[in-house]
Amino acid sequence: MSVELNHTIVHATDKAASARFLTEILGLPEPTPFGPFMAVPLAHDLTLDYYEVEGAITSNHYAFKVSEADFDGVLARVVERGLDYWADPYHQQANRINTNDGGRGFYFEDPDGHNLEVLTRSYGSGE
Repeated sequence: MSVELNHTIVHATDKAASARFLTEILGLPEPTPFGPFMAVPLAHDLTLDYYEVEGAITSNHYAFKVSEADFDGVLARVVERGLDYWADPYHQQANRINTNDGGRGFYFEDPDGHNLEVLTRSYGSGE
């Protein structure tokens, strides 16, 4: 049996702004409306469907694997915006990247406090 994740819903206080934030940071095409969602298509037919909710947002973690070449552009856009970023998921190592598994990675937050991760190597795949 083959199973793959097709889409997941991301809660946001402003679905258009949050979806646009992600596409701009990752260098993706503009999000598109789909029913009550703002859809951000990723590789392998996976879509993040931003959905607007009222009240407090529960922070979730979303990790994005990118190429070594794309990593530099993503990090540059985070720095250009003056966003805080960390080498670790607990936000203890500020303004640093990690080299887990022989790759590079870092964490930052979106406008609703979701903990976003960018990495170049899957965990357990290298050094």
